[in-house]
Amino acid sequence: MDIKSAEERSRNMSRIRSSNTTPEIYIRSTLHRAGFRFRINCGGIFGNPDIYFSKKKVAVFVHGCYWHRHSGCKCAYVPKSNVDFWIAKFEANIKRDRIVLDTLRTQGIRVLIIWECAVKQMQKSPDKINEFLVKVRMFFSHEEIGCLEIDWR
Repeated sequence: MDIKSAEERSRNMSRIRSSNTTPEIYIRSTLHRAGFRFRINCGGIFGNPDIYFSKKKVAVFVHGCYWHRHSGCKCAYVPKSNVDFWIAKFEANIKRDRIVLDTLRTQGIRVLIIWECAVKQMQKSPDKINEFLVKVRMFFSHEEIGCLEIDWR
């Protein structure tokens, strides 16, 4: 049983943004301070990546652990009410993410996925920021790597 009424729950869910989220803005500012230049919310690229490096042909997605079902993450729980609805919604999200990844890879676009829990750890520790930037630079310099996920569980 949900502790909120249907109207309260609807109001809460309607306030969840799909772009310009706090983790996304944090990643953008971190990359920009490190000297990276990119485009944001590129509508012309399949899957509408949060960040796009056109010269490197790299699409960056900042995934929320809850919505994109980060495997093994404590944030990727299933709500206790309306379970069937949520499981179907999460499965559709996972399927759509796979289609986006596969399509971008066939178009020659490499994909960098940054999980929300990694962003939270970066916000707490400067060492994690440095580790993140090392991974990003390594990914950019090794063009044979088609996809990289950044997380610290």
